[in-house]
Amino acid sequence: MSSVFDILRADHRELEQMLAGLEVPAQANRAAPIRPEARKQLTEKLIIESSKHEAAEEEYFWPAVRDRVAHGDRLADHAIDQETKAKQVLARLESLSPGQAEYEELLSAYIPAAREHIGYEEDVAWPALQEVLTAAEAESLGKDIAIAKEIAPTRPHPHIPPEPAVLKTAGPAVAAADKVRDELSGRGDS
Repeated sequence: MSSVFDILRADHRELEQMLAGLEVPAQANRAAPIRPEARKQLTEKLIIESSKHEAAEEEYFWPAVRDRVAHGDRLADHAIDQETKAKQVLARLESLSPGQAEYEELLSAYIPAAREHIGYEEDVAWPALQEVLTAAEAESLGKDIAIAKEIAPTRPHPHIPPEPAVLKTAGPAVAAADKVRDELSGRGDS
């Protein structure tokens, strides 16, 4: 089994690839610009993967930081604030299409904010938690995160409090509803 840091690192690299693919300036270096349909699908994938990642972190990772790191509340509060703002942007992006001014503005602001959040986790929160976790604890937390991602919501829900107890009870029902909506709409099929 992988440690929590291995699992989250893999998520971050995948998310960074999606962010790079959605960056408008990066398109200027391509032989052909990404088609609007492909850009919409990539945005959907970003929303799905980000939603699952953040839900799992809010259920397991940030509570571990709070419980085990001396200044964990401050670290977790800052990160969850970033995540809540990101969920608001992603929820709005869901209803927009590439080429719309608001879509482009939101995405242009979201990309550097997402990179900053990834950097904050990897450079600030991870080292603090790595200092206090044993290898076995890091693997156990990784297992919890991996399981949580499998049953996590696929859409951002910025109005659901990022409280572990709420997420563990309401999360599966919200996730089931998300997955039904995804199946009916064909969202995420690519």
